[in-house]
Amino acid sequence: MIKILFICHGNICRSPMAEYVMKDLVKKAGLEDSFYITSAATSTEEIGNPVYPPAKRILASHGILCNGHSAKQIKKSDYDEYDLIIGMDNANIRNINRICGQDVENKIHLLLKFANRDGEEVADPWYTRDFEETWNDVLEGCTGLLKFLDK
Repeated sequence: MIKILFICHGNICRSPMAEYVMKDLVKKAGLEDSFYITSAATSTEEIGNPVYPPAKRILASHGILCNGHSAKQIKKSDYDEYDLIIGMDNANIRNINRICGQDVENKIHLLLKFANRDGEEVADPWYTRDFEETWNDVLEGCTGLLKFLDK
């Protein structure tokens, strides 16, 4: 089983979008039994909160539900627990490394690396207000990640 942890700052916009998009892609590919997918935050600001309403709406507009999500923070032990830890931007990567320690097993990556957009970040729609752009980036990154893992 491949265990994936998606990370963003608060775990209410980008990382849950990636979690639920990836779960949807995996389900459509008939690979549900091969993956465990979840998400977390690097901060404590939103712990316990659901997916931010505009992010939830854009997922729902594509037929993806995210009911029951509750924001949580990444823990140091998650590094050993997961095969891949996927951050949305470089600040997330720095904070993941701060929390988990050095990436000696090459588990920590930016999502858009898997869309052949190495070094590019998924913009935070909390600030940009452009949830459509975030949706497109997350979908592209998750689609590329599934292709990478399904080789």
